[in-house]
Amino acid sequence: MNDYTQVTVTVSPCSEDVTDVLAALLSERGYESFVPSDTGMVAYVPCRLFDKALLDEAIDEMPFTDVDIRYEVENIEGRDWNAEWEKHYFRPIVIDDLCVIHSSFHTDVPQAQYDIVIDPKMAFGTGHHSTTCLMLKAILDADVYGRRVLDMGCGTALLAILARMRGAGSVTAVDIDPFAYENALENIRLNGVSDIDVRLGGCEALRDSDCFDFVFANINRNILLADMACYAAHMATGAKLFMSGFYTDDIDVLLETARTCGLRFLGSAEDNRWAMMACVKE
Repeated sequence: MNDYTQVTVTVSPCSEDVTDVLAALLSERGYESFVPSDTGMVAYVPCRLFDKALLDEAIDEMPFTDVDIRYEVENIEGRDWNAEWEKHYFRPIVIDDLCVIHSSFHTDVPQAQYDIVIDPKMAFGTGHHSTTCLMLKAILDADVYGRRVLDMGCGTALLAILARMRGAGSVTAVDIDPFAYENALENIRLNGVSDIDVRLGGCEALRDSDCFDFVFANINRNILLADMACYAAHMATGAKLFMSGFYTDDIDVLLETARTCGLRFLGSAEDNRWAMMACVKE
């Protein structure tokens, strides 16, 4: 069952900086989706992954001393998550006037060169979050035509679908969460794209024979640090790695690890303190 634990967080005084940092800390502990509110946010984690001690630990790690954070926990039975997203959050979004992302329940959709249908359920990746938006722009700017692409931590498979629409020769999409895996397959079918190999797992899902020209990894800082060497090992010489899911303050530590993996820094972009960085394999 796709049952979730809903954690309603109240922050006083409430600010976007505080909720963004807390969301980043919770994402490292298995939380998948975050909906902002006037008083804080609502966070969702699969029931099997909820751990009160980990939640308290994340709050204790918050770098704010003048903020009061309280929460309420409620188990939510599996339901029509598309309806929940439609009601509370997901709206059509246009990226650089080239790509429109919407769900199958939307009727008034702007026209764009790349029209992507995403029914997110509880998988991350609708284009609204700064990190996803930064990665979408990176794909729109990259010459992926005919290239081998890896979407690591694919969530809804939004990045994989756009890469394939832009002519990527083959795309591999990997996610460790079973519901994200199923949702990725569903979204790929909805968009009528082919040559996307969806795999369930983490770095261990990559095969010895896998070699990529582009790797897009929108996960979080700790996983990127732990798995960057694995990405590099499956990149061809001259291949590019785009990473997001972290803050601008994290770029230096990620860059240090990138250098040890034979990756040269190409540049970065940011949006609302979230960052994306690009590297090339020497």
